[in-house]
Amino acid sequence: MEKRKFWLGLIFILAVTAGSVYVSLPSTESVFGQPVEIRQGLDLKGGVYLKYELDYSRTSTADRTDALSSIVQVIERRVNSTGVAEPTIQPGRIGNTDIVTVELPGIKDVNQAIDLIGKTAFLEFKETNAAGDNWVPTGLSGRQLQKASVSFDQTTNKPQVSLKFNAEGQRLFGDITERNIGKPLAIFLDDELLQAPTVQQKIVEGEAVITGDSSIQEVKDSVNLLNSGALDVPIKLVEQRTIGATLGEESVKKSIVAGLIGLILVALFMVINYRLAGVIAVLALGGYTAMSIAIFKFIPVTLTLAGMAGFILSIGMAVDANILMFERLREELRRGRDLKIALTEGFRRAWPSVRDSNVATLLTCGILFFTTSGSVRGFALTLAIGVLVSMFSSITASRSFLRLVARIPVLAQQLEKI
Repeated sequence: MEKRKFWLGLIFILAVTAGSVYVSLPSTESVFGQPVEIRQGLDLKGGVYLKYELDYSRTSTADRTDALSSIVQVIERRVNSTGVAEPTIQPGRIGNTDIVTVELPGIKDVNQAIDLIGKTAFLEFKETNAAGDNWVPTGLSGRQLQKASVSFDQTTNKPQVSLKFNAEGQRLFGDITERNIGKPLAIFLDDELLQAPTVQQKIVEGEAVITGDSSIQEVKDSVNLLNSGALDVPIKLVEQRTIGATLGEESVKKSIVAGLIGLILVALFMVINYRLAGVIAVLALGGYTAMSIAIFKFIPVTLTLAGMAGFILSIGMAVDANILMFERLREELRRGRDLKIALTEGFRRAWPSVRDSNVATLLTCGILFFTTSGSVRGFALTLAIGVLVSMFSSITASRSFLRLVARIPVLAQQLEKI
């Protein structure tokens, strides 16, 4: 039973490694019909970085959180309409000022993007014309909408959008709903149709709900977009940086060279110090590299310079577990233990140290990922993936290959010279 388990595990490791090597190849663009690629961030691909400050001078303190969320969603919609691939829109805070940073990789028309993002959101309610084949303005807009919020139907408990208008909006909305009973009333944001609910009755109280089968997240998204046109929160462009694609290509080349140099130095160190065991560790390290790149392509990870730094750092860290285990193996062999027993004891004694050091690194990565933004999050993500994959390559792959070598007398003799 133990022998069968060993061989099945070895076959599984080889299959995972082979699959990872295939996926990690630059020529592999899809797997089982699913696109796989490593997306390049702004500092690698080139593009534009924009930073906006929010002006809350005409907004109450209670509405500021909703305003920030609404503005982020509006910017996302506007950026997506430009066709920019993988934009990054990130809210943040500098001192007491809320900001939104926008990264647009590969963008060409910078001025058009700035004009599109910077304009105030325009919310408008429209009705059908007499022919029923076109939308026409009603005079009701975001200026008369006090606030949109999430509520729940008291009968079905389904989420719904609640609208509340000011005095002027109450009068307009009453007239509009009276003449459109049984007809759709469309809501447009920046001339783009959000939804067109059907008017059920005349509404004179200035409060209404939009019902349907939407999920709670869909309702929240609708509320944010409606509020973006109701809340008067201008945004001001305070920083703009343009990064050329040439700089990005040069950065990629330097990072790859640095990674290769690091990999070669680590490989030489392992082979010189641990001989055959070091060779096995280097093979496992190669598998680790392929697995990491494959995961980057599958997720996919938007790779930045900081992310590449995290990956390169994880290459060096990937051999930490091997070093701890090999040193324990040396100690067991010096005590006169049989090779197979020494392997088992060496890995058992090294495991607590390997586990604790990796958990500490993962906790640090988690803190960085959830409390920071931009390139720092990319660094934390690639480092965390690298640590997790290294635990597999060192604990599972290296151990299995060493146990395989221990079964071959000629190689076992070389392994004992560690």
